[in-house]
Amino acid sequence: MIVVDSNVLAYLYLPGDFTADTERLLEEDPDWAAPVLWRSEFRNILAGYVRRKALTFEQACSVQAEAESLMAGSEFEVDSRAVLELVRDSDCSAYDCEFVALAMKLDTKLVTEDKKLLRAFPTRAVAISAG
Repeated sequence: MIVVDSNVLAYLYLPGDFTADTERLLEEDPDWAAPVLWRSEFRNILAGYVRRKALTFEQACSVQAEAESLMAGSEFEVDSRAVLELVRDSDCSAYDCEFVALAMKLDTKLVTEDKKLLRAFPTRAVAISAG
């Protein structure tokens, strides 16, 4: 099992530079987890695509449903204190620290392309290519 951030999910469903690596990651380790927060962040990513007219409303709804199906049963609540401790000890947002807290709780790695997370948590956060 690995924890993936919302952008990794976006790379899977919205073609871009990291899509091929993300597809490979899913083949190698299909047991993905994320804090419940991923849903809101992913919807926000899709909102940007809809506003830029890169996706229709119906396409965005379909992508959201597909991602929710992939993550079904693998969404977790995280401890607020654990998140705030990570915030205190880094320059990362509370949103980002939710993913780190979950990776710590599940004793696994967080796969992300977020440079700030990769720098702040080098023993827990790994890039997609290293996932």
